[in-house]
Amino acid sequence: MTGLMIALQRRTPLGWLQLSRHKSRLFVALAGIAFADILMFMQFGFENALYDSNTLLNRAFIADLILISPQSKNMQNLATFSRRRLFQAMDVPGVKSASAIYIGLIPWKNPQTSSKTTIQVLGFNPEQITLNMSDVNNQLDKIKLGDSFLFDRGARGEYAEVFSKIAAGKAVTTEVDKRTISISGTFNLGASFGADGTLISSDENFLRLFPRRKAGSISLGLINIEPGYDLDQVKAALDSHLNSEDVKVLTRQEYIKFEEDYWKKSSPIGFIFSLGVSMGFMVGVIIVYQVLSTDVNSHLKEYATFKAMGYHNLYLLGVIFEEAIILAVLGFIPGFLIPLGLYRLTAKATNLPIYMTMARAIAVLVMTIIMCTISGAIATRKLQSADPADMF
Repeated sequence: MTGLMIALQRRTPLGWLQLSRHKSRLFVALAGIAFADILMFMQFGFENALYDSNTLLNRAFIADLILISPQSKNMQNLATFSRRRLFQAMDVPGVKSASAIYIGLIPWKNPQTSSKTTIQVLGFNPEQITLNMSDVNNQLDKIKLGDSFLFDRGARGEYAEVFSKIAAGKAVTTEVDKRTISISGTFNLGASFGADGTLISSDENFLRLFPRRKAGSISLGLINIEPGYDLDQVKAALDSHLNSEDVKVLTRQEYIKFEEDYWKKSSPIGFIFSLGVSMGFMVGVIIVYQVLSTDVNSHLKEYATFKAMGYHNLYLLGVIFEEAIILAVLGFIPGFLIPLGLYRLTAKATNLPIYMTMARAIAVLVMTIIMCTISGAIATRKLQSADPADMF
């Protein structure tokens, strides 16, 4: 190890010397790599925000198992099934409780701007704790009142005046699908790609907003099991007991994955974000290749001289790859710092959960190094075929 360190200290850093000699070329290369990294970071961030925002409600449900219609696509496109499946589920040993959930999308008029948008409505029995959200559970008495709803503070849009009035204890009313409702409290969940916000109330208030929905047709069934029972065994028993084509049983993790899979595989949005990452990678490869190729061409005679002096191709290739690694590391620094500000700006403008993670930073750094290494490998093809006799 000591011998290797001494050898590295004595080695002339030809790669860095060549890059630093042409400051403008180095700056252009670093700017190009940073741009490619920013593009990849933003696409990864949007993709992660897509999955996180659309599974916020899935993660908030207090349930060990979830009953769902096989015809359901995602949270905004849930098919209904008969409520009697919950009563049947209660017959299975190990099932502690079974709760009905009603979910739907509905036109909503912003109380502050009067602009119209689409919002998600959630209804359940307020006598039961259904969500792992303390700000909802502390206000269950409010949603027992007729046409009284809780509104999402993380909703997308201008609601500052609305929230101020609610905090001051003033009544706020608005129109939802030609029906006047009262906003009696708030909670914090967040907007998603599928809906600009969420309203929560009792199952009775939900059915008033959706008069065509029958009380016996529910969107989800939340199943909690007794302590000491094995989750997989209860799930298998439910599958066997229900034995129905109109409902399937999912674990909590399977239900979250069900939502994520829709956006990954069935929605074009997930593909677009993945394509954006690939394009950013390709842009970086092309930019770094142009820089390294230009460097090789401008120093081809010098490289040929090294060959004539007895240096092997491996040494010369090492110089090019040294340049590639230097460009990758230096270009990554601004490519990492700029998205931090862009993430904050995007989160503030869209109310989407977009943020930097260590895993993402490491992934983009590795992709940047691979990107520059590929460019270096392509750029060295001409160097390997260079013949000193042809240069002089």
